[in-house]
Amino acid sequence: MNKAELIDVIAQKVGVTKKQAEEAVDCLTQTVTDTIKAGGEVTITGFGAFSAKQRAGRTGVNPRNPTEKIEIPAVTVPKFKAGKALKDALKGKV
Repeated sequence: MNKAELIDVIAQKVGVTKKQAEEAVDCLTQTVTDTIKAGGEVTITGFGAFSAKQRAGRTGVNPRNPTEKIEIPAVTVPKFKAGKALKDALKGKV
């Protein structure tokens, strides 16, 4: 499912226009992005938690020249931890 399909489903289920559903989806994604970028965490009970994680720098191998070692810098990456209700739904318990 892509963003446009998600917007269509939300508009139908909630009974709002596609424009309003698109604004809601954009607001959600922007809020989550801004919050985890600032070092916070967004938890949606039963669904999961979004956060940022620092991945340490390390030594890697250059794929073009496997004998050459390269330094891979530390980077901040997004992290999602699924909530219990989502895990149970995927296991077929709900």
